Amino acid sequence: MLYWTSTGLVSAMLTLSAASYFFHKPSIDGFKDLGFPDFFRIELAILKLIAVVVLLAPQIPIQFKEWAYAGVALFFLTAIIAHYAHGDPFVLHLINLFFLVMLVISNYSLVR
Repeated sequence: MLYWTSTGLVSAMLTLSAASYFFHKPSIDGFKDLGFPDFFRIELAILKLIAVVVLLAPQIPIQFKEWAYAGVALFFLTAIIAHYAHGDPFVLHLINLFFLVMLVISNYSLVR
């Protein structure tokens, strides 16, 4: 139960975040403001959606899930740094930290 709750929360956030990278003008503009090329935004969105599939699909081998956990953790840490550099509200740091904790709980509770 703990695994599915934490993994579901992380997966929902990754899906919404990926959608915002495709369709939400403030998110798109935020990438430009930080100086990232447009292809990087698209690449991150696609990688987030792949991570969701890997984390949620029970038939995916654990080794692949571990790589997905590492990639998503790197995303959350990078997001905290990027939001700080962009001067975004502190609440965004807390949201990313919350989902990083959910990711750790998901990984810890993964049946091995």
